[in-house]
Amino acid sequence: MNTIRLTLLLSLASATLLPTLAQTSREEVLADLNKAGGVYLAYPAPTAQPTPAPKGYKPFYVSLYARHGSRYLLSDKDYKWVADVLDQAKEANVLTPLGLDALDRLNRIWPLVEGRGGDLSPLGERQHHDIALRLYNAYPDVFTSGRKVSARSTLVPRCAMSMAAFTESLKTLVPTLNIRSEASQKYMSYLCYRTPESNHFTSHNTAPWASDAQRFEAALVQPDRLIKSLFTDLDYVAQHVDPARLMWGFYWVAADMQDIDSDISFHDLFTPDELFNVWQVNNFRFYAGNANHADSKGQVVASSKSLVQNILQSADEAIADNSIAATLRFGHDGNIIPLLALMRIESFDAAVSRPEECFKVWSDFKASPMAANLQMIFFRNNRGDILVKFLHNEREVHIPIATDIFPFYHWADVRTYLEEIVNK
Repeated sequence: MNTIRLTLLLSLASATLLPTLAQTSREEVLADLNKAGGVYLAYPAPTAQPTPAPKGYKPFYVSLYARHGSRYLLSDKDYKWVADVLDQAKEANVLTPLGLDALDRLNRIWPLVEGRGGDLSPLGERQHHDIALRLYNAYPDVFTSGRKVSARSTLVPRCAMSMAAFTESLKTLVPTLNIRSEASQKYMSYLCYRTPESNHFTSHNTAPWASDAQRFEAALVQPDRLIKSLFTDLDYVAQHVDPARLMWGFYWVAADMQDIDSDISFHDLFTPDELFNVWQVNNFRFYAGNANHADSKGQVVASSKSLVQNILQSADEAIADNSIAATLRFGHDGNIIPLLALMRIESFDAAVSRPEECFKVWSDFKASPMAANLQMIFFRNNRGDILVKFLHNEREVHIPIATDIFPFYHWADVRTYLEEIVNK
């Protein structure tokens, strides 16, 4: 234990030398406005090739937690009410040419989204199909005939559909895999769990950060220019339109267009700075509600302890049973975000309290784009020594344990580290 603690301290001391995935600049967001959609960012396919395992080590097990893939907005009304506001203004003859064009675009996407609120989109299916394909291509020795794959999802249909797309992809590649897929209340205690303390901290009624968020939003969400570009009569707006609410409504529609099969965009309704500012507000709310806000004292991320415990138990079973190939879990952004922070993947455990500082150390679209995933790949040599590496969104990442063979870590060290997290 003393050796592990020493290596941990050495690793932490050198952490400042490592690139920080969560840090974001204004320029980065403005260079790709889809990132201003935050957790609606469509999954960015990886470009790097996996690092070969050290000589003599072969992959034998995969442990995964994945967010569902790209989806439609959570409710049909998220599209419809925005269109209704503009439709009523059209009847009153108070829309500008841009307002009329925006209404036309909303009407054109309606047949694509009607009845699909919260559903996995075709793009979301393809994302998980392709992640599974790349996983197999990188580690075909894991997925051999007859080996067992456990796949479990939350009860939400888009998660179950993501699981189905992933496992069907594997089954197409290896028809003789023994895959068992389940969506059951039995597994919600670790697939999608929040402690009472976390719920208290994140509730808008009791959240100590709520006033900061409100102040931040009032300063950054400035709808006047947008409203004037859409409406010709400000007296009509004063009587019939909530400007800030309409700005948010268009923001969500604009954010989600990248997640459905359409070439229609709403980004032009905003200036780049408006999108960046609205994203900052939303990014802070996601951070405070799911990550390691300084005032939470770890209460929010502690909700993922049961998930880490399941990761440990499942790994122990796979190490003891050579027939087990993979444990696949499918859930939500509100689960993978605290998991990243609790396990201290890269710098996703950054702790700040001021909204203005949040985006500089933590970004929702980096932590959890659509189909975000954390993979643990296990390797073993003929002597039974086990290594593991971590991939976040299929990119090899660091944890705060010293290693002389990055991106690989000694499982004995990792297991002790994860046990300490669970028992803390």
